[in-house]
Amino acid sequence: MDFKGSETIPGPRTEDQLPHTAEAAAKIVIVGGFGVGKTTMVGSVSEIKPLTTEETMTQAGVGVDDNFGSASKTATTVAMDFGRIKITEQLVLYLFGTPGQERFWFLWNGLFEGALGAVVLVDTRRLEVSFDVMGRLEERGVPFVVAVNTFPDAPRYPVEDLRTALDLSQDVPIMDCDVRRRASSRDVLITLMRFLHSLAMTGSRT
Repeated sequence: MDFKGSETIPGPRTEDQLPHTAEAAAKIVIVGGFGVGKTTMVGSVSEIKPLTTEETMTQAGVGVDDNFGSASKTATTVAMDFGRIKITEQLVLYLFGTPGQERFWFLWNGLFEGALGAVVLVDTRRLEVSFDVMGRLEERGVPFVVAVNTFPDAPRYPVEDLRTALDLSQDVPIMDCDVRRRASSRDVLITLMRFLHSLAMTGSRT
């Protein structure tokens, strides 16, 4: 077979290559309702160009998709978002953002497979959306932390009030974040890794 006319397929960009110091990797899922900031979080914190599967929203979604608080949103994730961040010289996290529209939630099971932990993004204007999200993680046995995305027009509540409203145990971390800011998103992931480490240490002593 003659390949003389074929094009050379370029390799990955230097910035996209896995760090040579990496010794371990973990899969993390970022979940939440529609419009809570999952795609923004992956994009802000990823060290590589994130993969997104956003499609333009059309009239077909009117009356089907809940876009409360996101009237200006023109695109939505239909499969997943993907990014990567190095937490330490040895540890790399692979980030998978789930689709938020409820009609695409059937894809979550596949994304949850092999996940070490999860970040549940919460919008205080729509706390009720979070119950089903957290319930699905609990059913699959995926530990999670809760990050409250601080939308400008969203009400603010004390952490313990949110813990009560979301029916969370005292050990589950809850924190405010601004997913547009890389440092804020990174801090959420670090909190998750510390939480997972504490669970592992507790388990090793039982």
